[in-house]
Amino acid sequence: MEKTAAEEESTIYPNKALTNTRFSDLEPALSKPVIEVLNQAGFHHCTPVQAATIPLLCSYKDVAVDAATGSGKTLAFVVPIVEILRRSITSPPKPQQVLGIIISPTRELSTQIYNVALPFISTLSNVKPMLLVGGGEVKADLKKIEDGANVLIGTPGRLYDIMERADVLELRDLEVLILDEADRLLDMGFQKQINYIISRLPKLRRTGLFSATQTEAVEELSKAGLRNPVRVEVRAEIKSFDGKSVRENTSKTPSGLHIEYLECEADKKSSELVNLLVEYKSKKIIIYFMTCACVDYWGVVLPQLSVLKGHSLIPLHGKMKQNAREKALASFTDLSSGVLLCTDVAARGLDIPGVDCILQYDPPQDPNVFVHRVGRTARLGKQGSAIVFLLPKEEAYVEFLRIRRIPLEERKCSDNSPDIIPQIRSAAMKDRNVMDKGLKAFVSFIRAYKEHHCSYIFRWKELEVGKLAMGYGLLQLPSMSEVKLHSLSTAGFIPVENLKLAEIKYKDKSREKQRKRKLLEKQSEENQNPKPRKPKPAPDHKTAAMKKQTAKKRRAVKTKEDEDELTQEYRLLKKLKKGAIGEEEYARLMGADDLLD
Repeated sequence: MEKTAAEEESTIYPNKALTNTRFSDLEPALSKPVIEVLNQAGFHHCTPVQAATIPLLCSYKDVAVDAATGSGKTLAFVVPIVEILRRSITSPPKPQQVLGIIISPTRELSTQIYNVALPFISTLSNVKPMLLVGGGEVKADLKKIEDGANVLIGTPGRLYDIMERADVLELRDLEVLILDEADRLLDMGFQKQINYIISRLPKLRRTGLFSATQTEAVEELSKAGLRNPVRVEVRAEIKSFDGKSVRENTSKTPSGLHIEYLECEADKKSSELVNLLVEYKSKKIIIYFMTCACVDYWGVVLPQLSVLKGHSLIPLHGKMKQNAREKALASFTDLSSGVLLCTDVAARGLDIPGVDCILQYDPPQDPNVFVHRVGRTARLGKQGSAIVFLLPKEEAYVEFLRIRRIPLEERKCSDNSPDIIPQIRSAAMKDRNVMDKGLKAFVSFIRAYKEHHCSYIFRWKELEVGKLAMGYGLLQLPSMSEVKLHSLSTAGFIPVENLKLAEIKYKDKSREKQRKRKLLEKQSEENQNPKPRKPKPAPDHKTAAMKKQTAKKRRAVKTKEDEDELTQEYRLLKKLKKGAIGEEEYARLMGADDLLD
């Protein structure tokens, strides 16, 4: 079937938070029960993405929606699903008869969608929704399916497990498939699972792809999974001044969002962060870090600083148990002011009310995630601010984002930021747990930094690890291959005087008891089996020859090694994008399998 002229063109709407269109005015008309649920929840007027998308899906058209984050995408697909099922159901569905599927990348987002959809689905008699996410036993989910699973909402991994392990679901009558945050689904290495799920579904269905960024992979998925889709774009309008005239542009970020960048040296970052937290004490803030280990460390250190006494600081990352993740998210949601320290596990789709400011202590590895991070504030027309920390050598990132229609303004460092390094070091010397977490966070950051997609901006071999270690408040520089083999700058690190690492104890008595026992065992073993003296290694002729070469030749060899390493990293990244390898395999080959969320 050929596309109509209307379908061939993208439908572009400015994001003005709300339109003049009421839900009750949409065509085809929404059912009375759905209008009542919307009114009870306080939803009367549509956002642009809702006004554009709901009529299309309700008219049985496939859609590929590219909308700024925080624009109301969830209702844009939940409402049409319920309307389509209301029209198509002629008799009560069987318990395992699946009529609709919504797939999203994270457990938190799936849970949020499930809670939004619940009151709408409850207007359909005998239709039962089911949440399918990781964190629990697959057997338990299979048992629940027996009680009814007509609309499935979940993550691709768990849906794949259910479909592959047991043929209990009846999929031939499926009416609607929704892929939310489609680009992230593919970036996280779920292409295999998504393709498998789609292969099990009937071709005569309605399909919707929703995302804030339409990547090449999403375009390919769109061609494979959608039939003559209508492309809907919703962008925030911004005005730029060139001194003479005003130009209208479109931004990928909400119109009420003000984004700044703070350029400072690595040894000053933590002090600048604390200064901002003190300044924004009455606000609700999300801070993004690069790795789970970083969240763990700062989640332990920051509450011990005297200037942050009384602040609510809540850590959240992907390596926490599911119950802990849910509890952390619920606690932060209920706060009127407080701080959430997290990884990108909380960067997508989550609708946390009242977030005033987003702080990106570490820029994301994937530049596409930047939009999603800052999109946790300034949602649905409200005002919000965001600040990203950059090192002096990373300044090109500002222009890179501007090219991507993400405008940033410069923010100057404060002259009154407190020097918190002595306090962090003091905490580490009082508790070995703090010291351990600091070293682990530092190592994980450097290894994650090596995987930046924008490696021409974030050049890890130019990292000043001495200043970086000072910013982390480390007592000593860790012995890691990246520092030894690549001669990263250790300038700026001030060692702690008279430091005796072996005497630093754990505050946790059981851990300290275990540590002492291991030390005694090690000493006893060394006394019983003293290590033989190693003979002096034979001279390495290759190294000797290398030393004799001219400086120019040595640099040429080093450049060749760098190019080979960069080529290998690029090949692995291409394989990951194409789905030839999964995210875990990619991380293993890059030597950073312990850093995944």
